Amino acid sequence: MAETDGPNKQGEIMNLISRRAFSIAAVGAALTIGAAPVTGQPARAQAAPSGSVVTVATIGEPPTLDPVGVTSDLVSIITQHMFETLYTFDGEWKLTPLLAAAAPTVSDDGRTYTIPLRTGVTFHDGSAMTAADVVASLERWTKVSPRGKTTAPIVDSITAADDATVVITLKEPFAPLTALLAMNNGAAAIVPSEVVDGANPLKALVGSGPYRLLEHRPDQYIRLVRFDAYASPEGEPNGYGGRREAKIGEVRFVPVPNATTRVEGMLAGQYQFADSLPTEMLGRLKQGANVEPIMVKPFGFPLMIMNSRTPVTANQTVRQAVLAALSPNEMMLAAFGDPAFFALEGSIYAPGTAFHDAASAAGYNQHDPKKAGDLLKQAGYKGEPIRILTSTQYDFLYKMSLVAQAHLQQAGFNVDLQVLDWATLVQRRGDEKAWDAFFTYHTFVPEPSLITFVNPAYPGWWDTPEKRAALAAFNTEMDPSARRARWADLQTLFYTQVPTIKVGEFYNLAAAGTALKGYTPMPWPFFWNAELAK
Repeated sequence: MAETDGPNKQGEIMNLISRRAFSIAAVGAALTIGAAPVTGQPARAQAAPSGSVVTVATIGEPPTLDPVGVTSDLVSIITQHMFETLYTFDGEWKLTPLLAAAAPTVSDDGRTYTIPLRTGVTFHDGSAMTAADVVASLERWTKVSPRGKTTAPIVDSITAADDATVVITLKEPFAPLTALLAMNNGAAAIVPSEVVDGANPLKALVGSGPYRLLEHRPDQYIRLVRFDAYASPEGEPNGYGGRREAKIGEVRFVPVPNATTRVEGMLAGQYQFADSLPTEMLGRLKQGANVEPIMVKPFGFPLMIMNSRTPVTANQTVRQAVLAALSPNEMMLAAFGDPAFFALEGSIYAPGTAFHDAASAAGYNQHDPKKAGDLLKQAGYKGEPIRILTSTQYDFLYKMSLVAQAHLQQAGFNVDLQVLDWATLVQRRGDEKAWDAFFTYHTFVPEPSLITFVNPAYPGWWDTPEKRAALAAFNTEMDPSARRARWADLQTLFYTQVPTIKVGEFYNLAAAGTALKGYTPMPWPFFWNAELAK
């Protein structure tokens, strides 16, 4: 694992998330406790409530503001301010109640979860949250969310025992349930039952969060304003958990697809926060008098997702050839430049985390074009184009896709690299006939079943009999030690069937204005409990 002791030892202004947050305690935490956007924006700009305004530069326009149907981090970053789930994660990635009043009571057979709800929670439309709203929301989640669809076959019923109690009955034990209910993308967001229309888009974007939607002008801005009737959970702020206070009157998310423009806007004072910045801009950010660079470490891992349903990449041997051809080291260097921002790590979970396993990741970092060419001959590959989707809005993904293209061509692939805006890529990846691979990244999650490509409904559609059996064995195992062994079995299969290629580990560079106080660095940035200095 690459070390980043340079910035800290030199006294540079960097905030780090400690690896202790990803300790082995995450194992027990999981056990114990693109549709079109619905905007409803007004015809003219409205005034925000009194208070400060923080402008956040994002990588682009989100494909939707409904957090349930997509697993896009961009959507999650924005909508977590508007919508809430029953549980969330604290600073050590342990589950903690959000709209629930406490951890669920789980029956001895692991099949019945009784969830008490907080009382006094008000939605943005003024209605009070009841168990009926939770039931309607969770039923929609099982139909719409890629994560919820994973749970749906296991759920026997979701019912309201009374106005403040929900009961989820399962057909068999399912260890990841509470972690899935806590995740903020593909989120089990709780909304009023009146806005739920089966599996259709929400009738209105009404949540219970500390901010409500005031105005959405696509490709211009999204304005979220303080919800004065917000009912916060109790407890000291801790990660995404604990007390949430909307000290800022308005959070305005502005799509700024060009990363350099985000940096220059930060230096000019145009934005108070900017996310996903090129690592080579660190020196320039440190020169800014009123800007604080933020490194979030560890953060996530870049991925090359393979489509198991198209004629070319449905061939497992072709996918193995792709894995053999790539050089993760060259890809990560091209993407991040400075080794302080990345590490070469093939295990899906890095060292120091609960599910790290080096032995089952032996297929990582081969960079063997001859082996790749031999595998292509074995597969009967005849030069069919490999259509790879990428986007310049995530600069690091674009750069590594260019290196991947060169590696694949060297091995004998015919590569069709298609550069799209991120919203179009997210939309196109849902069409199984439109692509063969795409580049994305995944932020750290404490429960492996939260990883998107593990879900058979996620684009790429990894769903072999062997994988189904291995995943079922992992999900029904309730003992943490045994689950680690089951996960190693899954990772072995991952490197055999190659549904996806992990490129490495990377650390995110963001920036905040020095006037922004009380900001807590986390993978999905949030702005409750933060404020602007007067």
